[in-house]
Amino acid sequence: MGWLDPRGGPGPPAGRRHPGAGGCNKQRPPGPTDAAGRDDRRARGGRALTEAGGSGRGRLAGKVAIVTGAGSRGPGLGNGKAAAILFAREGARVLCVDREVERAEETVALIRAEGGQAVAHAADVTRAADCDAMVGAAVGAFGGLDVLHNNVGIESRKDLLDTPEDEWDEVLRVDLTSMFLATRSAVPRMIARGGGAVICVSSVAALRGHGRTAYAAAKAGVIGFVRSVAVQLGPQGIRVNAIAPGTVWTPMVESLGEEARERRRRAAPLGTEGTGWDVGWGAVYLASDEARWVTGQTLVIDAGLTLTTR
Repeated sequence: MGWLDPRGGPGPPAGRRHPGAGGCNKQRPPGPTDAAGRDDRRARGGRALTEAGGSGRGRLAGKVAIVTGAGSRGPGLGNGKAAAILFAREGARVLCVDREVERAEETVALIRAEGGQAVAHAADVTRAADCDAMVGAAVGAFGGLDVLHNNVGIESRKDLLDTPEDEWDEVLRVDLTSMFLATRSAVPRMIARGGGAVICVSSVAALRGHGRTAYAAAKAGVIGFVRSVAVQLGPQGIRVNAIAPGTVWTPMVESLGEEARERRRRAAPLGTEGTGWDVGWGAVYLASDEARWVTGQTLVIDAGLTLTTR
């Protein structure tokens, strides 16, 4: 049985830090009624919509994708794992990359259990040589590269006066430099295919003044990087966009207690907490030909959080 996500419909038809072919058309059972599930029902007017499949339209059919940070820290669903699973359900062949290959292999096992195509690969994407090898692995396994989903990141919650220099350097290295290195390695292969799509995960921390100095700076840097590179690569048919998630529940924030989670929910107009699926569906759109005229943009997925001053 595959993972469950809060959308309606059947699966596709047959055919971190640094965290066979065809599809599956059987209907998967409803997901657990945890806090995220309650949030989803509240946001959707009381209807509990669950599914584990894609749209069934093959929105990424024929594409080869790399997803970095494709594993999760412990049980649960991170943004990268969700994106990798959804990419595969929409027809992409996916190289699942994580610094710890066992995490990537867990994601690959889920994809293959649903009939998708995926390969696990270990890489530290803060190293240029690892990024080159990662791209080579995708080309070697699947014959090319069309989509790069830069999802690697770590967090620092410290304010300016509490942030040591080494922590500042580490956050920028993982959250920003990794995207520069991975994109630089991927672009020549995309040019060889006549174009492609690069997606970089930023954060609403880049858009709101709310402490977390190093993290906010790195994520704002991601948006600046995306805008600059989108202009440079547009003539080669390569689109570059960012996603800025809000308060998403992932294994990365597992240490937060229920009281903190409730504060996160109340902060957004929709009164909900997102999941990796919410971010993953945004990535599917930006990777697909539906977004053929979209580049240099930041897709904010935050239940309206950035509309508030709280």
